[in-house]
Amino acid sequence: MFNDCYRGKKVFVTGHTGFKGSWLSKWLLKMGAEVTGYALPPAYEESHFELLQLKSHIHHIEGDVRDCQSLKKAILEAKPEIIFHLAAQALVREAYRDPKYTFDTNIGGAVNLLEAVRENNTARVLVFITSDKCYRNMEWEWGYRETDSLGGNDPYSASKGCAEIVFNSYFESFLREKPELQVSTARAGNVIGGGDWAKDRIIPDCIRALRKKEPIIVRNPGSTRPWQHVLEPLGGYLHLGFLLSTKGGSLPHHSFNFGPEKTSNKSVIELVERVIKVWGEGEVVVNQPAKAPHEDMLLQLNCDRAWHYLKWRPTWHYDDSIEETILWYKALNEGKNIPEFTQSQIEKYEQRFKENLNAWD
Repeated sequence: MFNDCYRGKKVFVTGHTGFKGSWLSKWLLKMGAEVTGYALPPAYEESHFELLQLKSHIHHIEGDVRDCQSLKKAILEAKPEIIFHLAAQALVREAYRDPKYTFDTNIGGAVNLLEAVRENNTARVLVFITSDKCYRNMEWEWGYRETDSLGGNDPYSASKGCAEIVFNSYFESFLREKPELQVSTARAGNVIGGGDWAKDRIIPDCIRALRKKEPIIVRNPGSTRPWQHVLEPLGGYLHLGFLLSTKGGSLPHHSFNFGPEKTSNKSVIELVERVIKVWGEGEVVVNQPAKAPHEDMLLQLNCDRAWHYLKWRPTWHYDDSIEETILWYKALNEGKNIPEFTQSQIEKYEQRFKENLNAWD
């Protein structure tokens, strides 16, 4: 997969102790990359990072992206050829609780990362990950394109829109003058998958309740999201990194959406009911708080640009995504070898991705 693009390459990942970052690091290791990770310590018990025993397989650096000098030093010493920037405060409700930390991390951290890249002479590819929340949400029924307006009223969305603006400013002012460096931003939707324990996320909330044999509490049953398995956007990021490495300046755009197909847009209550079915038992209780922070009801991405220029399309359908997610948690519950099980899911996804890519060609 990716024509051995990552084999033997020095790859730097920010946020590698998090949900998406740990999956990405595992995948990069499988492809033979030399991985350096820079992130805060794992935030949750049974963290995917620790379950995968990644600390013993990569160069693990505990650091904060808000610490510019520490981040610069880490990148200088790692001498990466490829950089994936995932580190972020990634929760909408947490951003309401601590907006300053969210802005400092998601905007200030982006500035620090881009400063480090600006001064770096070894990097050849930068994939800068933000979120579908970077778009100003108008509650449209159709998907947002990369040319739509950025921004948001809530702190998290605003921070992600600002991160995109910061990236564009650095590109136009500094990085464009580095022809040896190819860069792009990547925007993904609501991601699910094994190893996510974040607060106020529906799948972790479901699993915590199911393991305790308690009802699953749902606060926004009608909210619709474009659910996708974590391997979907990660496959998009890796594919983008591969094409930036090989095609370089021939890619005419510097931002790409990686979202699921429209049939994956399901309400929260539909998702929970599907989770219960795959798990084999459970019940759901709707409890809508009277004074809850605002959360967008409808949000989806248009991924035509990724298809046209990258030949990327979603690989796993909605049912696949739910099943593979819940099977991971069931494997954990049953005491199975999580590094092996995680790798088996990556291999299963790779096989389907290759089949689809050949069919699209």
